[in-house]
Amino acid sequence: MSEILLQIDGKEVKATEGMTVLAAAQSAEIAIPTLCHHEKLEPFGACRICIVEVEVRGWTKLVVSCVYPVEENIIVRTRSEKIDRIRKTILELLLAHAPDSPELQALAGEYGADKDRFEKEASFCIHCGLCVRYCAEVTKKNAIGFVDRGIRKEISFIPEIASKECNDCKECFPLCPTSYLQAAFVLTQALAFPYPQQSYGDC
Repeated sequence: MSEILLQIDGKEVKATEGMTVLAAAQSAEIAIPTLCHHEKLEPFGACRICIVEVEVRGWTKLVVSCVYPVEENIIVRTRSEKIDRIRKTILELLLAHAPDSPELQALAGEYGADKDRFEKEASFCIHCGLCVRYCAEVTKKNAIGFVDRGIRKEISFIPEIASKECNDCKECFPLCPTSYLQAAFVLTQALAFPYPQQSYGDC
């Protein structure tokens, strides 16, 4: 693959064709926050927290770095007043759903986000899709999926598959930035699994 040179936060970075801006930044140890990204999964671009500014031939635009491919000689800025303001608003919206998430709270501290700015809609799920995608793409068990659409969208375990696969797996549990996933599984267990289950207090 051909080598591509770009600039990220004033630093010249070497990347390869097909690489994303996020991957290029990570290779140069330049931090960009993410919530829905995982190295084993296909880019998803759901959370938008990895948004950056890209300058191409004098034109500047905002892009989602985990899905935007590198280009020769582009200039990338990972922090600016505009970027920080957007990330702050995104975090405040997510905190309305999961106000107790340690990961969101840490980012809120960095960007000055107010977890009480928006009315609470405590679903505890921020729709990052990590669990759904990991189960489908990595373990290939397809025991969990999204149901409904838009603001009513939520994750749901599929009891027929989860009852056979999830007890010995649970690889997706640590990926959840809000710990909602474990609670959803316990609920599915209680409602749908016909036989006694072990405790999940140490999951």
